[in-house]
Amino acid sequence: MEAQAQGLLETDPLQGRDESTVASADFSSMLSEEEKEELKAELVQLEDEITTLRQVLSAKERHLVEIKQKLGMNLMNELKQNFSKSWHDMQTTTAYKKTHETLSHAGQKATAAFSNVGTAISKKFGDMRYSIRHSISMPAMRNSPTFKSFEERVETTVTSLKVVFRRRRYEEAKEE
Repeated sequence: MEAQAQGLLETDPLQGRDESTVASADFSSMLSEEEKEELKAELVQLEDEITTLRQVLSAKERHLVEIKQKLGMNLMNELKQNFSKSWHDMQTTTAYKKTHETLSHAGQKATAAFSNVGTAISKKFGDMRYSIRHSISMPAMRNSPTFKSFEERVETTVTSLKVVFRRRRYEEAKEE
């Protein structure tokens, strides 16, 4: 008897076999006819309310779709807006700002280093070109097609490097 009383006071959720026991139990014998009628009426009323709510929800969803169509909103536009908002939200985070600042600073340092290397290489090649052109001891080598081709390639490379570094400086100045 005490075990039965204990079972009525349990607060643990129903487990597999308990659920099947409850489902097969006949509680109707514990209810009076009046209570049964009240519960049946309440059941019918709840089912009617659920049906009505489903119909209202469906009508509201249709109306929502119509409004979006009139406004020219479609799934792709909504995805774009959501992505834009998420991107903006991410950019405003402290972590993003710190990372951006760090990478920007590192980029400036790297650009300065590349610029210095480019300047040094350019100066070295310029010095080489000057000394080779003005060298009296090597006129045959200086006039050879191989040397002229090499000299042209070096000049083209140096010019290209100068252009790249000038562009980078311009872009960095524009960002600031």
